[in-house]
Parts: sequence; C-alpha cells; structure tokens
Amino acid sequence: MKVQYYTAVSLDGYIADENHSLDWLFQFDADKESTYPEFIKNVGALAMGSSTYEYILKNYIYQDPNNPKDWPHREPTYVFTSRQFDPLPDANIHFVKGDVRPVYDKMKQAAEGKNIWIAGGGGLAAQFYEAGLLNELMLTLTPVILGKGASLFEGKIISPPLQATHVKLQDCGLIELNFYIPQTNSFFEE
Repeated sequence: MKVQYYTAVSLDGYIADENHSLDWLFQFDADKESTYPEFIKNVGALAMGSSTYEYILKNYIYQDPNNPKDWPHREPTYVFTSRQFDPLPDANIHFVKGDVRPVYDKMKQAAEGKNIWIAGGGGLAAQFYEAGLLNELMLTLTPVILGKGASLFEGKIISPPLQATHVKLQDCGLIELNFYIPQTNSFFEE
C-alpha cells in the first residue's frame, strides 16, 4: 500500500491555472498512452481538498445542471475541507477536516490494501508529506507554461532528494515522471 500524489503539472509547476481551470490540459490526446486506467485499478481510497472537489462538481457533475452526472469514483473519497457541502446521492464521500494522520488511518482501512490517491491539491499533498505519509509523486509534465495558478506542492522537499523511478515521453508530448519519496515511513508498506 502506497500513498501517491498523481497529477498533471505545467512546466512552471502549476496543477491548475489562476482560475482553477484544467482546460489547458485537455488539448492533449493522451488517452491511448494514459497510465490512469492502470493506476486507478490499484487505488482503494482518494483524498482531495475542497478546491479539487468543487472543480469536479462544477466541471463534471453539474456541467449540465439539468442532467447531473454520478460521482466518477466508486472508491471511498475523503474531502478535506472546513466548508459545508451537500452530499451527493450514491457517492461514498466523507467530508473531513484537521490533521491528516487520524484520517489516514481511516483511509488505509477503507483502501483494503490498495493504494491511496492524493488527487489534489498541493497543500494537501504537503500535509501528507509533512506527516511522513506520502510515498510517491506520479506527475504528468505538460509542455505548457501557465504563469500563475495552483502550485504542485506547498512546501519544500530538498534533502534527501526525491528519487526518480520512471520517466516516459508520450507521443502526444506529455512526460510521465514518477518519484519515490525516501523520508516517508515506508515506500511499500504492508
């Protein structure tokens, strides 16, 4: 079981533009080469912040307010927020706040031996890292420069440095970069 931060990122380190949009990402035809289908098979629980959750609500669930879609994940999802949200029907979503450590224990149990995906954003990923719980960064580097936006990571990881475990250039121009984070408790936790 690993805790993985899997996300796309611009060349200048942003995961969303200054308007919290991902439109810049959808210009790439990465479906044929995407690692997402294989990645999600091994995910047992998700964690995200309220901005990521709101993005999914606005741009997926309620994109057509007259015909809302179902929540896209069957896995238990933990939304870290201090705000109130209405529950979505038939969605396994838990609204939580505070320290990530006690929530991690619940997520680990819910994941049933599978991995935990930090789906966004950079602040939440940093909290998992600072708690010694983040094992891997799985980045899709995109050949765009946004100038401003939501940062990949809100904090520093300097020493010991991240260890590259996978690099792949996709035909569409995206680059997959995976990094092991050595100072966490365990890379392959049983």
